[in-house]
Amino acid sequence: MSKVVCVTGASGAIGSWLVRLLLERGYTVHATIQDLKDEEETKHLEAMEGAKSRLRLFQMDLLDSDSIAAAIKGCAGVFHLACPNIIGQVKDPQKQILEPAIKGTVNVLKAAKEAGVERVVATSSISSIVPSPNWPADKIKGEDCWTDLDYCREKGLYYPIAKTLAEKAGWDFAKETGLDVVMINPGTALGPLIPPRINSSMAVLVKVLKGDKETYEDFFMGMAHFKDIAMAHILAFEKKNATGRHLCVEAIRHYADFVAKVAELYPEYNVATLQKDTQAGLLRAKDASKKLIDLGLEFTPIDQIIKDGVESLKSLGYV
Repeated sequence: MSKVVCVTGASGAIGSWLVRLLLERGYTVHATIQDLKDEEETKHLEAMEGAKSRLRLFQMDLLDSDSIAAAIKGCAGVFHLACPNIIGQVKDPQKQILEPAIKGTVNVLKAAKEAGVERVVATSSISSIVPSPNWPADKIKGEDCWTDLDYCREKGLYYPIAKTLAEKAGWDFAKETGLDVVMINPGTALGPLIPPRINSSMAVLVKVLKGDKETYEDFFMGMAHFKDIAMAHILAFEKKNATGRHLCVEAIRHYADFVAKVAELYPEYNVATLQKDTQAGLLRAKDASKKLIDLGLEFTPIDQIIKDGVESLKSLGYV
């Protein structure tokens, strides 16, 4: 009999890849989405191989404990990906981002603990690692680095605040209750989109192809393929020696390195030229995600990540 696992935020770009890989590995998946009546959330999941017999969709609200408990009931593991990530202006950060991210994480962990779940693998972010302007200039940023919340508050950077506080709340809960929790901290997520909606990272790639000159100084540390991020979650669940945080990038790079590579691979687009070092105090590193590599993850190279991302955007008519 296959193991039953729950994936929150299953209809998103990473969540959809995770559901696909779990089904391929024989798991039965409880997939949570926001609206069962929204075909843009349901159709691509229901079309996956193995979905007819081993996929159940649940409508879930991160602030509604009953809806969370219903989805997690009977599951051996939980992959918690659901988190608000708003493209565009945030009018009410407390209500739109902070509360669902922080309280939502605790609510999911509580339900997992009550259901007797073996392990929770939660999606944090590099936004819990950077921005960290006071980090020593000669030290590579990794799992021991945390985002500077005072700096973020000063600059009104609500997403890193939410992801950092949500991750810390998760660790506090694990420490207090003994729940087995592992965190994945992905960089900019790119690759072929399974859902019909674009995610915030792929929206950045669209901007690059259109000549945007923004440098994302506070938000960039490197990238990873959707499939690799999904596989990182699976390895963190299956490998019992996985513990703590796991930075998930194919390499630590500056945003300018990424933009220059897009320009090299796609000279037909009007890609901007940026100064070489766009991330102050960020040291480049090839094997920054050593913890995941040691668990058996093989990262897709940068050229392939970009090609897969751009070709997906082209096929869907975004560029």
